[in-house]
Amino acid sequence: MKSDRLFFIDAVRAFAILMMLQGHFIDTLLNPIYRDESNMAYLVWSYFRGITAPTFFTISGLVFLYLLLKAKAAQKDKKRIKKGIYRGLLLIAIGYTLRADVFGWFQGKFQDYVLVVDVLQCIGLSLILLIGCYALLRNQLMILSVMLLSLGILSFLTEPLYRGLDLTFIPKVFANYMTKANGSIFTILPWFGFTALGGFLATVFFAQVHKPRFRLFTVILFFALGLFLIHYSSWCLMQVYRWSDVQVFKDVAYYNYLFTRFGNVLVLFGVFYAAEPLLKQSIISKIGQKTLSIYVIHFVIIFGSFTGLGLKHFFSESLTPTEAIVGAILFMFLVCLISFHYVKTNAFLYKSVRQLIKRIRTKD
Repeated sequence: MKSDRLFFIDAVRAFAILMMLQGHFIDTLLNPIYRDESNMAYLVWSYFRGITAPTFFTISGLVFLYLLLKAKAAQKDKKRIKKGIYRGLLLIAIGYTLRADVFGWFQGKFQDYVLVVDVLQCIGLSLILLIGCYALLRNQLMILSVMLLSLGILSFLTEPLYRGLDLTFIPKVFANYMTKANGSIFTILPWFGFTALGGFLATVFFAQVHKPRFRLFTVILFFALGLFLIHYSSWCLMQVYRWSDVQVFKDVAYYNYLFTRFGNVLVLFGVFYAAEPLLKQSIISKIGQKTLSIYVIHFVIIFGSFTGLGLKHFFSESLTPTEAIVGAILFMFLVCLISFHYVKTNAFLYKSVRQLIKRIRTKD
């Protein structure tokens, strides 16, 4: 019987996490005098670094909803929903915890830096929103698919409307999910759009993956649609603007990083899905199963979570390109080594938190 497991997903996650490791290392420690926009090597590095976050959000939506749909087919989706909510809340909690300056607190220094929203909080909230969409339309797969596609496209198309939101009238803990004015790295919009589109892809895979030549057709479609979005989405948006005279289409066309980045993600999916037969049981796939552990470890080492003492504290913007490249390679190796041999798996973290919650409920 043909397996319905999508092995390429772990490979994509591995690629994204490794790109994130080297991206954060080089971006944090490279001396600004070497950030030369006219240098082809720097431009290529910068371009591929920009693919990392869109890939993470898209693959998160694809993985979670695909597993949820499989669980529903086995009449076990309630357990998966519960697990997903726990996971989303855990990601949000870890995201805040990693920015906690415990040593500073002991000295009486309390800053709102801990309220800054980063990738983990946005992915966690995105998964919870995805669960909400599924709960509403769990028995109408086609409508769910169309809704997720529509939400993804709308979040991209309306980006100019919420780009400069003024939310000074609401508490920062909530405002930071919608505005970068207070230092947030990511906001729920437009990034939930990538998760929604990943969920849309999950519905397609779930419904079609068993069909003959599905891989060949999907790989071709990934490349074709991805390249179209990269090269022609701005042109299409301008045509719609000329036809409709709706300003938002022009605004998106002139700052079209969302549709083009999603095009990059689709091309990346095409590469790894085509190579899936070679990726089963590979080290790449195993790295893809350790993304949370790797993220936490790298954040502590570079940014000095809890202590304030990380590589950034000692070497911020001081390395030459050679030092940065060699250091990034060693850093990726070290973080993966620690994750594989000295840190418990993601599943262990989730299980431990669930057990703690159960104990608290029992005491109550």
